[in-house]
Amino acid sequence: MIKIYDFNKVSPDEIFARVTPKVDVSAIVADIIQNVKSRGDEALYEYCKRFDKADLDSLEVSQQEIDDAYASADPEFVRVLKRASENIRKFHSKQKNNGFEIDDGNGIVMGQKVIPVDRAGLYVPGGTAAYPSTVLMDSIPAIVAGVKEVVMVTPPGADGKVNPVILTAAKVAGVNKIYKVGGAQAIAALAYGTQTIPKVDKIVGPGNAFVAEAKKQVFGQVSIDMIAGPSEIMILADGECNPKFLAADLLSQAEHDKLASAVLVTDSYALAQSVSAELEKQIPLLSRCEIARTSIDENGKIIVTENLQTAIDVVNEIAPEHLELCVENPFEYLPKIRHAGSIFMGKNCPEALGDYLSGTNHTLPTSGTAKFSSPLSVDDFVKKTQYTYYTRDALKQVAYDVHLFATKEGLTAHAKSAIIRIEDDNE
Repeated sequence: MIKIYDFNKVSPDEIFARVTPKVDVSAIVADIIQNVKSRGDEALYEYCKRFDKADLDSLEVSQQEIDDAYASADPEFVRVLKRASENIRKFHSKQKNNGFEIDDGNGIVMGQKVIPVDRAGLYVPGGTAAYPSTVLMDSIPAIVAGVKEVVMVTPPGADGKVNPVILTAAKVAGVNKIYKVGGAQAIAALAYGTQTIPKVDKIVGPGNAFVAEAKKQVFGQVSIDMIAGPSEIMILADGECNPKFLAADLLSQAEHDKLASAVLVTDSYALAQSVSAELEKQIPLLSRCEIARTSIDENGKIIVTENLQTAIDVVNEIAPEHLELCVENPFEYLPKIRHAGSIFMGKNCPEALGDYLSGTNHTLPTSGTAKFSSPLSVDDFVKKTQYTYYTRDALKQVAYDVHLFATKEGLTAHAKSAIIRIEDDNE
């Protein structure tokens, strides 16, 4: 049963405790990365056989496999995929930044170019869980950003095939290449390249502890989006909310993972009790009831505060991945929320909308990192290059200032490089 805390009667350590995975896989992952780095495709085939029980003839998914998956897909599901992709594209198109240039007519021009990375790699989990939504969320921002080549890696089943719903989503999104490899070995292949899989500049996408650790270890060789922790939802609710709705929304994240965190903060003890009772009714009805049961019992919380302002303070301290503002007039509360990955406004906006259809991204900062990081966006797939131009006359106006600054730092070559260009004028 979910725990109910009175904010004024328990310690902050209990209120703000976070779920932290306890498994250390760093040494295993380091060995996998080194093996893939040195042996390339040969290592990937071996890992596919060992971990996925798949004896592959080719790592690359053929165009025929993609076309067959799309042709056999449920037409209604294809319609929904296309609708979701349109919404995602529309939202992310607003994020595009075309750079700027400053020219005041004084012989000085400065500016910034925004340039997409050449190649992006998407990790999509496979196996027992298939997430076509992740395909859309991670690939479309890259395509909107102008990335020329978007490649995807995902583990095959024991039959050597990729889940057809994953392939269908990839076709709808416009992914260029798909490879049958998962786990830390897939991240290593994207980071260093193999005979078949090209090296990428950016790796994005969620995964298990091995994938997260691999992303951490290859960072610097390539860029990554984030190190994702267990999924989180936090709901800020007033006393007039429907407890059935709140329980369902908490369970929408609890069913992800036994380590997932589902938290309700409210100023109503009566609501807290009602939601707790409703959770007990709904959990047995879920297809993933065992996972949800463990998540709610071990990581779930209901925090009762004296007022909603204190509840907002709790939200900002926890900095949740997903936040639902289940209150009347949620736009009045929005300016007060400083730390959250994605905010769902009002009593008719379940977090699942963001997972699938609304268009906002569902790849979000977890574990309190919303205090300093952002949802996946077009910005993740571009880099910025600045440029500067001075005429000779413009340089003459500042050369001695540069000389003085550089001299104070003891860098005489820096100082000379500015002065040498105007020395002839002073002879």
